[in-house]
Amino acid sequence: MSDQVTDKVGWDRNQMAARAAQELQDGYYVNLGIGIPTLVANHIPAGVEVTLQSENGMLGIGPFPYEDEIDADLINAGKQTISELDSSSYFGSADSFAMIRGGHIDLTVLGAMEIAENGDIANWMIPGKMIKGMGGAMDLVAGVKKIIVVMDHCAKDGSPKFIPECTLPLTGTNVVDMIITDLCVFHRKDHNSPFKLIELAPGVSAEDVAAKTTASYEN
Repeated sequence: MSDQVTDKVGWDRNQMAARAAQELQDGYYVNLGIGIPTLVANHIPAGVEVTLQSENGMLGIGPFPYEDEIDADLINAGKQTISELDSSSYFGSADSFAMIRGGHIDLTVLGAMEIAENGDIANWMIPGKMIKGMGGAMDLVAGVKKIIVVMDHCAKDGSPKFIPECTLPLTGTNVVDMIITDLCVFHRKDHNSPFKLIELAPGVSAEDVAAKTTASYEN
């Protein structure tokens, strides 16, 4: 039965993004990665004002536009069409990365292919597969104050993605603060502490999580 957990129960992509959005705080400057993390923008809690930043030189990203509002020249770092706000500002990518490297971004939500039990992250390439570049992930995990990873608990072949040690090329070492998957949430209070299972998705048991996780963690 546990082999069918990711198909039958747990959170879908939007619910995972909504759970990540609960970590946003009023006044935060936030960078959202490609994939599921972009959906976080649709779930910012009422009464919470955050400023979204994009590595390609934009501060203050609006909601995704309707089809008749699309401006092909207005895109985020993931090449998705976006909208602007009255408060939006534009600048070169050098200034954008200076914000990231200077520690001025409070939180980033990223996807990942593997997370190690010590907080290492691998999310930028699979050897042998063509990639366009590493993007901003390496700078984000080094310069942003809080790193949240949102990902499927298992890869398409069913293998765990939260594992003892990453096997893919690393993006950063000992940097991840929280992991949100379709099954559960792991958190650690600091980078010297182990991850702890703090929340289960609907219909998921602690035994289900253990069966699909090879990393060590606290319950």
